[in-house]
Amino acid sequence: MLSRLKSKVGSVLLPGDEFALDPVATGDTISLTAPSKPNKVVCGPGLRRSGDCLVVYKSGLLRHKEPNMFWIEAQQKRYVAAKGETVIGIVTSKSGDVFKVDVGASEQASLSYLAFEGATKRNRPNVQVGDLLFAQLLVANKDMEAELVCVDSAGRANGMGVFGAGGLLFKVSLGLVRRLLAPQSDLRQELEQLFPCEMVVGMNGRLWVKSSSVQRTLILANLLESCENMTAAQRRHLLTKIAQGGF
Repeated sequence: MLSRLKSKVGSVLLPGDEFALDPVATGDTISLTAPSKPNKVVCGPGLRRSGDCLVVYKSGLLRHKEPNMFWIEAQQKRYVAAKGETVIGIVTSKSGDVFKVDVGASEQASLSYLAFEGATKRNRPNVQVGDLLFAQLLVANKDMEAELVCVDSAGRANGMGVFGAGGLLFKVSLGLVRRLLAPQSDLRQELEQLFPCEMVVGMNGRLWVKSSSVQRTLILANLLESCENMTAAQRRHLLTKIAQGGF
């Protein structure tokens, strides 16, 4: 099945498409050969195991990452919270020592005032309702309320916390988010060469940008929304025209 999967990379798959499995495995990691020759495929978003088959449950392009990770890249806008992902949230309320944060999922997430670098009972962070937060999901599953933190495993902020003064926040598809977060993203590099800017990308489909002027910030936002459905050649042609416009 592995060679058949690899031959489909880049192809459009539809819900219900199946790939027959060989031996049985556990969870989302499916053994394709005998245990003496471990060769497993890891299922990402859009793929799941059903009995003796690997089933596609989301329409989109099949993508592959070495050695054997596969997933479906789709133009999905609904965000499903996942542990470990970094997201952009909006503080909606404060209840006691806990902030409620809208992360674009089906329910709001909670954030303790102690989940900031250097925060103590006496030294509380300055967080107000309406503030933008760049945070990481510490807890995220269907049976519990999502929980956010603004520190990494070493207790450092590492870029997380309150941000957003003077920039523009808007929503994009999750597919565009993955393209922007990819190592050596061509789209991100081309936009930063056009207009130097600050950019914060949340895995929940929220994007914040800020350039040297309001006009440039709005142009970047429109470009990000427009370039999603363009080919590389079309995108470069459009960016060249804008660069020649002298904004």
